[in-house]
Amino acid sequence: MEKHSASNDREPKFRRRAGARPDEVLDAALHLFTEAGFERTTVEQIAHRAGLSKAAVYLYFPSKKALLAGLVRRAVVPLADRALAQITSYQGDPRPVLRAVMTQIATNLTDPSVLAVPKLVLREAVTAPEIAQMYREEMLDRVLPALTALIAQGVAGGHIRAVDPSLTLRSLIGPVFLHILLAEVFGILTGGELAMQALIDNHLTLLFAGLEPEGKA
Repeated sequence: MEKHSASNDREPKFRRRAGARPDEVLDAALHLFTEAGFERTTVEQIAHRAGLSKAAVYLYFPSKKALLAGLVRRAVVPLADRALAQITSYQGDPRPVLRAVMTQIATNLTDPSVLAVPKLVLREAVTAPEIAQMYREEMLDRVLPALTALIAQGVAGGHIRAVDPSLTLRSLIGPVFLHILLAEVFGILTGGELAMQALIDNHLTLLFAGLEPEGKA
């Protein structure tokens, strides 16, 4: 009776271990893509780093591109889902929601495993355009239209001045990408660190002042 109980105790641990393997494979892939580049990394190398056989990796991810897709989805889909939950059906001054979304982005980008994905996109997009395409489909094509609509309803309701919603959105998100680009490509940091939250706080202070309705600035 005790042996049967011990066996039952072991079985869930095995299931949890098996269930964790896709993330272990993705962790290995992310490390190698970041270190050596997407094109120069092989599935064999990923399997070796994850402590699995190549065949075992293919059980979870049928190709290197599937691994890349898995990394993008793991990093950006939860962020996109949270942003959309904050944006959908909102009516009123868009600035509190924009601040919440941008703050959430800053919080997520403090996680190295999340930050590594947009860094990978910026570095590899020219030679591996599928990376940029996946990031666009999973994140940008979902969130940008919702943010544009949020700004447009703010203009229509008189909550912010009459600005072009699409161009304003580019003004909102552009500094974030430039900040990462300056740090990762050119090695230009702020006080020796990425300081993403400080950048966003400073940026929104300036942008929101410019969005004040005419006559209230």
